[in-house]
Amino acid sequence: MKKLINNPDHVVDDMIKGFLKAHSSSISKVEAHHRAIIRKYSKEKKKVSVIIGGGSGHEPAFMGYVGKGMADGVAVGNIFASPPPTPIAEAIKAVDTKKESILIYGNYQGDIMNFSMAADLVEMEEDIEVKQIIVKDDVASAPKGESEQRRGISGEFFVIKVAGAASEMGKDIDEVYRLTEKANENVCSMGVGLTPCSLPQTGEPSFQLEDDEMEIGLGHHGEPGVEKGKLQSSSKVAERIVHDILADMSLVKDDEVTVLVNGLGSTTRMELYIFFDEVEKLLSEKGIRIYRSYVGDYSTSLEMGGCSLSLLKMDSELKPMIDYFAYSPMYEQK
Repeated sequence: MKKLINNPDHVVDDMIKGFLKAHSSSISKVEAHHRAIIRKYSKEKKKVSVIIGGGSGHEPAFMGYVGKGMADGVAVGNIFASPPPTPIAEAIKAVDTKKESILIYGNYQGDIMNFSMAADLVEMEEDIEVKQIIVKDDVASAPKGESEQRRGISGEFFVIKVAGAASEMGKDIDEVYRLTEKANENVCSMGVGLTPCSLPQTGEPSFQLEDDEMEIGLGHHGEPGVEKGKLQSSSKVAERIVHDILADMSLVKDDEVTVLVNGLGSTTRMELYIFFDEVEKLLSEKGIRIYRSYVGDYSTSLEMGGCSLSLLKMDSELKPMIDYFAYSPMYEQK
């Protein structure tokens, strides 16, 4: 599979260099580690810091969400791999103003180990209080009642949004954590894969699908889904995914949700809006109202084909968090 790169072993560092140059007015690297990126002027306001991170290949997640009203810093890992503890710790230290930090990352073994090690390090050496949020929104990866086993996918965008807003509002660490965990507990996601991606180092497909096949519930790294079968229409795929998410969330008539239709890298906006239309119709039929809508690439998988759907159940506490302004290199909300 073709890619416009230089050395395949240096793609992440090359990307970071270009990213820093393109957005030098709002972000900067941490001198202590080149894989740690922070908001410029992050220490102008005394507040709880929000640190995110994960593997590369999911852009705009994660480094695209470093900015005002979003994350204060990010640790960047290799493609589909967790960042090591050092850049995580250096990002925490670089933006610390209040000795309080929230870490947000997906439910993957490497992330859990490395973010936890970084948290222990800064707590011991810098006396910074750290609370961790592990995103686990993918309903296809474990059954209801076993959410602790679920992967974190596109719903992490909402979790970051809520944490960034609560922090910017000046709330203390316990309140930022409570609101962020509330979003985490009230978001469910599920995806469909149409075509594989390829890692730059290998050039080989990350998984196999025939031209007339799709996979429901496929993970963002190509992890197996719940069902592989013949390609179906957007309406049929939306019906299946909405059904499974609603069965998990137990939403009822007059509930409100914020909707994210997320492209996986190569899916066109045309397809995403067709899919959103089907989702809106299905929710409307059940009397579930849409509070806000997001359609586009928010958490991709290199050039994978397909999309994911995330629903965040809204209430009076989460609405101001989702509505709060945000400005980052790859996402802006006024």
